[in-house]
Amino acid sequence: MTTSDAALERATLRAISWRLLPLIGLGYLVSFMDRVNISFAAPQMNAELGFTASVYGFGGGLFFISYALLEVPSNLALMRVGAPRWLARIMITWGVIAMATVLIRTPWQFYAMRFALGAAEAGFFPGVIYYLGQWFPQAYRGRAISRFYVAGPLASLVMGSIAGALLSLDGRLGLLGWQWLLLIEGAPALLLSLFFLRLPRRPAEATWLSPDQRNWLEARLAADALATGAPDHGLLRAVLRPQVLAITAANFLLLGSFYAFTLSAPTILRAATGLSPAQVGYVVAFAGLIGAVGMIFSGWNSDRTRERYLHTVVTLTITAAAFAVMAAVQAPGIIIAAYLVALSAYYTVGATNWLIPGEIVHPRALGVTVAAINGVSQLGSFLFPWLWGLAKDATGGFRLGQSLLPFSFLGAAAIYLALRQVRRGKIV
Repeated sequence: MTTSDAALERATLRAISWRLLPLIGLGYLVSFMDRVNISFAAPQMNAELGFTASVYGFGGGLFFISYALLEVPSNLALMRVGAPRWLARIMITWGVIAMATVLIRTPWQFYAMRFALGAAEAGFFPGVIYYLGQWFPQAYRGRAISRFYVAGPLASLVMGSIAGALLSLDGRLGLLGWQWLLLIEGAPALLLSLFFLRLPRRPAEATWLSPDQRNWLEARLAADALATGAPDHGLLRAVLRPQVLAITAANFLLLGSFYAFTLSAPTILRAATGLSPAQVGYVVAFAGLIGAVGMIFSGWNSDRTRERYLHTVVTLTITAAAFAVMAAVQAPGIIIAAYLVALSAYYTVGATNWLIPGEIVHPRALGVTVAAINGVSQLGSFLFPWLWGLAKDATGGFRLGQSLLPFSFLGAAAIYLALRQVRRGKIV
């Protein structure tokens, strides 16, 4: 590569990174916040409305049933109408529903709103993965995905920082604190949707790229597609590849376990440490900050080494060990430290595990493949929180659920380790 070629490559990647990633990252931050902010609302909301742990767990998990059912249909629509318009539509509908959740009064209303929120948000994450795949060459996707996916842990930073203040608005204008929290945190999706509408669909439409930059980018993406191999004949065949099914199983375990814990995390931390809601929020925020740093580093190092599997396995193993410590001890200081390690390690997983499908399937099938993986995996995000709530009601505490978490993360790590061996042996 000549000096001028290298300069063109750097300038092109810098341009698309600054034009696309900040906005997409903000969109994902808001989506993550709106799906899990009920964890901060739960103590007030459950007490006010008389919801048991099983009612809350079932309703919290219902989000992922509709989300899973509509992931693939949503991405098929995205590929037809274009990512910017479809992603903006998703944001408008989930923002309206997130804000309307303040109106619930009964368990069935809670169930209906969570189900509707999942249906509205379905397709956003895999749609973004597909969209970024249309812009970033394979060698740079680790950094690109980690820089947008870092919004997940940063959402915890935002929620943890402002949750106490929003809950303290209790009684203002006739609304309770948990209603203020859901109302204010749902509004940004509506505003951001206007900016998503202005995104170009593909590099050829990017007027902010020079002709040389567009030509270089399109040639590089075409070379990546050629290196992946011929596209699968039929989307179903791509989704049913053994490696794709294995990734789905691993994500079923890790996502289900994560959301089972996360939807109750503030309640667990308050009971175990005696901290106030605001102090718990700061702990959650700090975990998000550490996770964001780890995710950026992992994405960069994964691209540098061109290795995705061990990065995923190591962070999942650390997550399992930290959750095991949380389940085994009672000392508040150790519980907080273990929580910080568990959450920061888990967030780092996202920098690499979503790169693996791109090394297995052709770019033409990547959007629907990621949607299928994420959709089926999210069934665990319904099942695990529901079982978690049932266990809490049956035993009076969260100890049983916490004791089982490490095994799920270790199971996911074992699957990715096996996939690495298959990859190294070139077995397809």
